[in-house]
Amino acid sequence: MTDKRFPDPFDVATPEGADGWERMYNWYHLFGDERREQDAQRFWFQDRLHHPGALHPYDEIQCECWWQALGAFNTRIFAMPPAFGVDQRILNGYLYVSPVPAPPDDVAARAEIFERRASHYYEHWDAIYAEWKDKVRHRLEMVRDLDFSPLPDLEDERVVFDHVGASSGYRLIESFDRMVLAMYETYQFHFELLNIGYAAYLTFFGFCKQAFPDIADQTISRMVGGLHVDLYRPDDELKRLAKEAERLGVGDTILDADDADALFGRLTDDDAGQEWVDDWNATADPWFLFNTDPGHPGGYHIYDTWADDPNIPLASVREYITRLRQGQGLDRPTADVLAERDRITGEYRELLAEEDRGAFDEMVGLARTVFVYIEEHVLYIEHWMWATFWKQSKTLAASLARMGVFDDAEDMFFLRRYEVAEAIYDLVAAWSVGSRPRGADYWRPIVAERRGIYEVLANHDPEPALGPPPEEVSEPFTVMLWGITTDTVGEWLADDDEEGERRLKGIAGAPGVVEGPVRIIGDVSELDTVEQGDILVCPATSPSWSPVFSRIAATVSDVGGIMSHTAIVCREYGLPAVVGTGNAVSTLTNGQRIRVDGDTGVVTVLDGQTS
Repeated sequence: MTDKRFPDPFDVATPEGADGWERMYNWYHLFGDERREQDAQRFWFQDRLHHPGALHPYDEIQCECWWQALGAFNTRIFAMPPAFGVDQRILNGYLYVSPVPAPPDDVAARAEIFERRASHYYEHWDAIYAEWKDKVRHRLEMVRDLDFSPLPDLEDERVVFDHVGASSGYRLIESFDRMVLAMYETYQFHFELLNIGYAAYLTFFGFCKQAFPDIADQTISRMVGGLHVDLYRPDDELKRLAKEAERLGVGDTILDADDADALFGRLTDDDAGQEWVDDWNATADPWFLFNTDPGHPGGYHIYDTWADDPNIPLASVREYITRLRQGQGLDRPTADVLAERDRITGEYRELLAEEDRGAFDEMVGLARTVFVYIEEHVLYIEHWMWATFWKQSKTLAASLARMGVFDDAEDMFFLRRYEVAEAIYDLVAAWSVGSRPRGADYWRPIVAERRGIYEVLANHDPEPALGPPPEEVSEPFTVMLWGITTDTVGEWLADDDEEGERRLKGIAGAPGVVEGPVRIIGDVSELDTVEQGDILVCPATSPSWSPVFSRIAATVSDVGGIMSHTAIVCREYGLPAVVGTGNAVSTLTNGQRIRVDGDTGVVTVLDGQTS
């Protein structure tokens, strides 16, 4: 590819003011001299799709959940033929990943094992998926029911007379362990279906590439679009609430409101308003358990959900009321997407020999079946489960602060998982014997140091990749989900040139060509700046941003592949998208006019200078 290479991970300098950052994270997550010979020769890329920002030590739990689970199901359970897991390392507070290929000599044997095991799931997919939902809901309720109240001065009498046989201190230790392990277990469920779901799509993808050599990746993906998935339900509920507001005659009151709490108080003065507020509250659980992280949701504790900040969904309800009054439709163009899906599928089917059409029908049917899970699992895991985990974690942190373990509840998130367990035990032991815990004095200087280091890391611009570039990026998940391709890697290494200042190359995520002004968004709080016809430019989209898709003309993202959420949601909304550009956010500026070609994956600057 090139003689150039990315920095050796062992040579990357620590940002000024961040000395000692390594102590913030678990030792097994770091580059170490024991693995130097191996790790320095591997290609690593910064996982901006899932973890675009620096990690709090506590939030390392989220990385660990998917690191182990993805690997085990690929490598040890289903024996995915070409790929083992995806390895992780943390450098200067940012997560880097490196796909691990299966040994070439093992691929054939693994393929036989995979065929037998995956086929069982494919044959019973609907029943297994229904069972899967029950398992996840059960864990969700379990985490919700955990009690992280401050410890009592004296136990309630029922502990004696109901023969409970355990103290509140023990329950606090147990509850924290159960909460963390519930997330680890839920991520086992997450990858129980996800990897083989992708594999079914990739089988169909490979068949199409062989049968139709000139077919575009995007054309294949459009053959499985237009499906009803619960991930779009929160946005649909906002549209329904807007229609209900108009039916009940409270639309003017909602449009005039600046604050959700004040609005709800005003609406409860009459029956119609009370009915709408009751509807809102009933809808909020679970549909507003929607994380607002930029990119992949649920990866950080610092982001609110719609339920935490009702002004976020309320802004969309107001917009939908305005659009209704202007006579605009609110529904996604699902019928058009389905019609186009069926047209494309039918045309390519006709190009096949008669004896190949049965296999084609079977593969496209399976791809559509598993695709529902590929999108829908995000709602169950990344939103509902993680929103509940972070909420309970914050409840625990607040209780520990009230009991004097920390000066501020946020301090807990500067401790690693095992350190939090230590802090809880120290508290419980002292509470049990009527003594003084050591924790507040012990953790205070550690938290203070880490808080300062984190601020430095959060403002640090990490290297996009590390190590030698691969000759070819062929691992399918890396290409389809992260959008890391051979061309992407080459452009990261290339010198800037005049053409590079006027054009950005990415992956054709959703078809169509439009021109419009740039609107750069990095956080849900900025969505209200988006105007009708703007082109959304972002690191990656979050499902909780769904309402903005009725306003924009197209999307350009730094990360993501053909099967990323950004690409999928734009296809469902009928919007052009170019994903995986690498540096659109840092290159483009607000107000610039650009052309987004979702057919070729090219973004062209039409006026103004790039930054």
